[in-house]
Amino acid sequence: MAPVLLPLLLLPLLPAVPAWPGAPPPDLLLADGVRAYEARDWARAAALLQRALLSHAGLRRARRRCRRRCERLDAFPPALRSARGTGTDTGWEEEEEGWEAALFGPALRRALCLQRCLGARLGSAPAAHRASRAVRAAFDRREPYNYLQVAFFQLKKLDQAVSAAHTFFVANPQHLQMREDIEKYRRMSGVKSDNFRDLEAIPHWEAYEAGMQHYNADEYPQAAARLEESLTEALSALEQCRALCEGPWEDEDEEEEDMQPGLYEAIAAHYIQVLKCRQQCVLDIATKPGWISATEDFIPSHLDLLQFSYDQAGNQTLAAECAASYLLFYPMDEPMLERMKEYHGELGEDTRVTARENIRHYVQRSLMEKKLIYYAVEHLGGSFNDPDLWTPDELIPENLKKKHREDQEKQKQRTLDVEEREKRGPLPFEGIAVTMDSSQMNGTQRVVFDRVLTESECKDLLRLTKAAGEGYRSRRSPHTPHERFEGLTVLKAVQLAQNGDVDWRDVKLLLQASEKSRKIIESYFTPGKKLHFSFTHLVCRTAVEEEQEGRMDLSHPVHADNCLLDPEGQECWREPPAYVYRDYSGILYLNDDFQGGDLFFTEMDTVTVTAKVHPKCGRLVAFSSGKENPHGVQAVSRGRRCAVALWYTHSQEHAEQERVKAEKLVEQRDVEDWPDGEERQGAVHNSISSSERPVRSSRARPTSQTHKPGSEGTQRPKELRARDEF
Repeated sequence: MAPVLLPLLLLPLLPAVPAWPGAPPPDLLLADGVRAYEARDWARAAALLQRALLSHAGLRRARRRCRRRCERLDAFPPALRSARGTGTDTGWEEEEEGWEAALFGPALRRALCLQRCLGARLGSAPAAHRASRAVRAAFDRREPYNYLQVAFFQLKKLDQAVSAAHTFFVANPQHLQMREDIEKYRRMSGVKSDNFRDLEAIPHWEAYEAGMQHYNADEYPQAAARLEESLTEALSALEQCRALCEGPWEDEDEEEEDMQPGLYEAIAAHYIQVLKCRQQCVLDIATKPGWISATEDFIPSHLDLLQFSYDQAGNQTLAAECAASYLLFYPMDEPMLERMKEYHGELGEDTRVTARENIRHYVQRSLMEKKLIYYAVEHLGGSFNDPDLWTPDELIPENLKKKHREDQEKQKQRTLDVEEREKRGPLPFEGIAVTMDSSQMNGTQRVVFDRVLTESECKDLLRLTKAAGEGYRSRRSPHTPHERFEGLTVLKAVQLAQNGDVDWRDVKLLLQASEKSRKIIESYFTPGKKLHFSFTHLVCRTAVEEEQEGRMDLSHPVHADNCLLDPEGQECWREPPAYVYRDYSGILYLNDDFQGGDLFFTEMDTVTVTAKVHPKCGRLVAFSSGKENPHGVQAVSRGRRCAVALWYTHSQEHAEQERVKAEKLVEQRDVEDWPDGEERQGAVHNSISSSERPVRSSRARPTSQTHKPGSEGTQRPKELRARDEF
């Protein structure tokens, strides 16, 4: 159960600087706690790690309080206030001096206030409490709890161990070791369900989830109460996050050895960094611990949900107030404007409906900061990833609008990709690597896995491909006259094994490899939702040597796997003769000793290439079968390219019947060959080599909806037989 060690052991054993009575800086406490953990001094490790967590929380609290306190200062010190108006309209030097006093006077006064306040709360040396990014990230990831749970377990403090483990796991749900530890704790006697509590629970998320439960159960008064609590706590958390932005300057490229900026350039750069940090706080509070992406439009969505809840509860006054507040973000939102008309009619035209003042302040402040940031980006350079979808188009400088739209599209794509990742659990086999995900492949629902097969397994399956010509008698490819096409289905492979033409072990390997691929794709894209085989095909494409000169075509033209692609109309029609029931596709490559043959993805126009994948042994490419993933295969100009082509469906009625027959035939043969009295290990489709250790999956991310979802049926053809892809 030992966690991976942090690089904290490299920290020197420095004398502790008092932060507040009896509390050294959290980074030193954490480093000492890890050292005690390594020395197996469990009592000391637990004590130090707990103190580190308290010190870290206290340090953040002190900084927030000091910054809030110093924000309330007068705008100018007394001496500077009296001198502020001494400049004249004719004296440049006097104007310059007045301008500098106006700028630096408040800054110096604020700096003095912070220095005194932090000095009183933290000790005589506040600078000693500045931790590195790595240490701050360790606390953000709740890593001290990973060590704590082991220390408490060794100290026989089971309830505290469970709480520490659960607290860490909430923020790190993909951590395989902790997942196993949690399962072990659940099975232990003496462990109560109350022990599984989050010691770092975030108030607005607790209230939000409770509110959504009431909302989805049509309990609108209760939903409104908890959502109001969530909104209040979220805005409070936002202010706390913004206060922590005013830290020391951090160079985004620490390795860059460049000339240091001058006074005003440095001030501007640091100030813009603070503003960007403040803007990103909305993503910080909208990202639940353990999630990768933020909840979209977190603050506006609260108002939308509250408007609906109050309306259903019969409180039109508060519903109208929430609607007016929502319109501050989206003033042209037609459904909400219609609701406002209805509220005015119900409440009376003379009734004044105003937006909430705290929401108005939030929007105005955010817009002011965005103006400054966009001005700096336009004139001083740099970039800004605007976290909000509601930013008015007119606020963005004309020469940045195109890039802003592109960034928004990329952000939407990243959100989709992140939602994919958050739904999935860990891969069901160890040793497999995700080489490229959707983001790296410039699309959605795409992924590349490596090390799915070993070199020896690829060679065994390639040996089986020598019989693939029996499947189609090595005919010319249906897609190009420049290649020969060979294919073998699983049932045909079993029949060849029955005739003694191929080795039974190779046939079993084909079934096992395709089943392993199915489990990987299912766990990655649709955890908890069964994928059935639609078609399994061992395919080889061989270049016809004498017909490669001047070749311009593809090995397989661009297409989608479950719809008819219409590039001119930018549409893909999901109707027969397309295989409309296919949901996911996979290609398990067996070799790379050929030229060409890369898989590529395109836009809907079938021309703009968005990603390429080069085949190699053990590489599995998987993607959703719809219009979002048009793909083709480049010409194989030399050699022979072999792979296992795989298609999957959620529809059991369209499951591959040939595969079911093949598995039964193999299972019958195993029964016949198995010595009497011995217990068999299970059917072929469940057999996995000893090196492939299954691990548990997975969590599914809950989704919230503003409006009640309607029931949507999916029409499928009554009869579609599983046909050859080609």
